[in-house]
Amino acid sequence: MVAVELKQSENGVSTAPGATRFVHVQTFGCQMNVNDTDRIMQVLAPHGWAPTDDPAQAQLILLNTCSVRDKAEQKMLSQLGRLRPLKEHNDELVLGVAGCVAQQEGAALLDKVPYLDLVMGPDHIGELPTLLERMQRGERRIAETEFYKRKDFRFVEAEPRDETRVSEFVTIMKGCDRVCSYCIVPFTRGREVSKPREMVVREVERLVAAGAREVTLLGQNVNSYGKDLQEGAGPLASRVPTFSELLTAVDAVPGLERLRFTTSHPMDAIDDLIDLFGRLRTLCEFFHLPVQAGNDRILDEMRRFYTVADYRDKVHKLRARCPEIALSTDIIVGFPGETDAEFEDTLRLLEEVRYDSIFAFKYSERPGTRAEKLGDNVPEAVKKARLSRVLAVQDAITRDKMQAMHGQVVEILVEGPSQRAARGTAGQGGGGFQMMGRTRTNLIVNVPVPFGDFWNKRWVGKLARVEIVEVKANTLFGRFV
Repeated sequence: MVAVELKQSENGVSTAPGATRFVHVQTFGCQMNVNDTDRIMQVLAPHGWAPTDDPAQAQLILLNTCSVRDKAEQKMLSQLGRLRPLKEHNDELVLGVAGCVAQQEGAALLDKVPYLDLVMGPDHIGELPTLLERMQRGERRIAETEFYKRKDFRFVEAEPRDETRVSEFVTIMKGCDRVCSYCIVPFTRGREVSKPREMVVREVERLVAAGAREVTLLGQNVNSYGKDLQEGAGPLASRVPTFSELLTAVDAVPGLERLRFTTSHPMDAIDDLIDLFGRLRTLCEFFHLPVQAGNDRILDEMRRFYTVADYRDKVHKLRARCPEIALSTDIIVGFPGETDAEFEDTLRLLEEVRYDSIFAFKYSERPGTRAEKLGDNVPEAVKKARLSRVLAVQDAITRDKMQAMHGQVVEILVEGPSQRAARGTAGQGGGGFQMMGRTRTNLIVNVPVPFGDFWNKRWVGKLARVEIVEVKANTLFGRFV
C-alpha cells in the first residue's frame, strides 16, 4: 500500500451547550487508514461526538496508526509524548491508539505507554462507542485487538459525510492472504474478507448521490476480491463476484465519472482485469502494480511468487490493451542479502518499464515477519545510497514524461482549491486563484480561475478540458479550453 501521512482536520460545532463531545483523530499511513478514520467518525457521530482539529478541546484523542515502516511507529510514540500533558491535566480525556500499531502491539502498548487508555485494532472500529461506554462505567485501559473469524467479521457500511469529497474511498475488502516475507499487513489486518458486492455498489451509489464523482476501491490486494468466499460452498459463494465483475458493476453506477483501485498484487493481475482498461467507461488509465524488486532471487526471498519475466509480461499486456495507461510501483531497496548486482537489476527494470511514478523505501525489519529471521544485514549507508540512485533514475524518467505533457489537452476532474492557494503562476500571466484537478492518469494540474470562481467553487466536481501550458517537477499548470 502507498505510504502517506495525513491528519484528520475538521472542525466540530456543538449545536447546544454540553450536547457535543469532541474527538480529535490523527491518521498515519495509507489510504486504508484514511478510510478507517472516516469510519471512526461515522460510528461516533450518532453517539454525540463531533470532530475537532484542536486536541485541547477533545474528550477523546485517537492516533490511527501504521506499522508498515518503523518510522511511522516512532512518529506515533513521539506524538503520544507530545499529547501527554493534555492527559495529565484532564483526567476525563481518553487517549487511544487505533490501527496497525495497535493491532501489532496489543495490550503490551498499554504497558509501554502508562498514560494510554485505549488500544483498538482495525477489526473493532464498529465497537468504538461500546468501548467508550465501558470506560464511562468505570472500566479503564482497554485493549481490543483480537481478529474476528471470517464468518463473524462485519464491515461498517460507509455513509456520505456532511461535505462529501469529489473523490472518495470505498473499502471492498480487508486483510491479505499473500504473506510476503517483509510485510506485516497479514499480522495487523488479518485474513482476507471481501465486502458483499451489494454493499459496495450501495455505498458508491450513496456517495455519488451526495456529490462524489470519483471513487477509489481499497484493499490490501483488491485483485483477490471475492476469493475468500468463492472458495466456500453454498449460495453465498455464488453471489460473490470476481474483482473484474465488481468493477463492471460499479462502472454502471449512474453519475459516477471515474473509477480507480489500489493496491494490486501482480500474481492476481489476471487477463480479465487487464482487459477492462479502455473498455469500462469510468475506469481510469492508471495502474499501481508493486514490483518491489527487479531480481528473481530477491523476489523469491520476498515470497512474491512471480519472476521479473512474469511481471514484464503483465506490463506488456497492459500497454498493449491500453497504450495510454500510466503505471506506478513500489520498490524496496536493501532487502536482506541484496547484493550490488541484484540491486542493479532493479535499476535496469526501472529504466526498461519507465514508470510514471514510484514509491521507494529502504527495507525496514518488521517484527514477526519471515524476513526478520534473515537479519537486516545490508548496511544503512548502502540502503541510503541505493535509495538515492533509484530516486535519481525515476526523477529523470518522470521529468521526461512530464515535459512531454506540455501543449497537450487533457481532461481533469476538478477537486477543489490548489494547495498553493496563491495568485497566479510563473509563466502564465494569470491573476486568478488556482483550482486543482487530476487527469485520468493521476497527474495533478493547477489551473488559475477568477476570484469569484475560486470562492464559489463553481468548478468543483466538474470535468474540464485543460491545455498544459507549464510544467514543473511534479505539477502541471494549465488553462481551461
